[in-house]
Amino acid sequence: MKKTIKFFPVLLTALIISSCSSVRVASDYDKETEFNQYKTFAFFKPGIDKAEISDIDKRRILRAIESELMAKGMTKSNNPDMLVSIFTKSNQRVDIYNNAWGLNGWGWGGFNRWGWGPGWGTGFGVNQVSTRTEGILFVDFIDANKKQLIWQGSGTGYLVTKNIEKKEARIKEFVSEMMTKYPPESETK
Repeated sequence: MKKTIKFFPVLLTALIISSCSSVRVASDYDKETEFNQYKTFAFFKPGIDKAEISDIDKRRILRAIESELMAKGMTKSNNPDMLVSIFTKSNQRVDIYNNAWGLNGWGWGGFNRWGWGPGWGTGFGVNQVSTRTEGILFVDFIDANKKQLIWQGSGTGYLVTKNIEKKEARIKEFVSEMMTKYPPESETK
């Protein structure tokens, strides 16, 4: 039983860390669209220019999208079937963890009949504050002829901002996870 109690905080920490590292993805699409007709693509510069991120991150995202689309057999073209645009949102998230221990149990600072020292009391706790940036990347596919949105993917997760290699890997992870949803699987009716 004591080993289980000691192991529980380690397990909980691992669960929290692993849940923070994942990217949550979703997609929406026009059910009337035949996605197999799209063989070529180009980036929609007016839409990309509006994305409120650095030009370096824009290039990272576009390279990742280009790589994924080419892996799916599409080619980049000056006369594309499909246009690709992106936009982003970010939220600052503040988490407060109360790591109190010793409440109504053994702790330091309790007064016992021999004086100050270990004894029954309220103990003390530590509040930890964590601030992280959660970002959302949207990728839009637009029919180049009709100028209509045909597919939109979104990826939500925590951003890495200090380590460039980790940041690039995180962007690739966002795009890769999102692109598993394209093309949409045909629904059975």
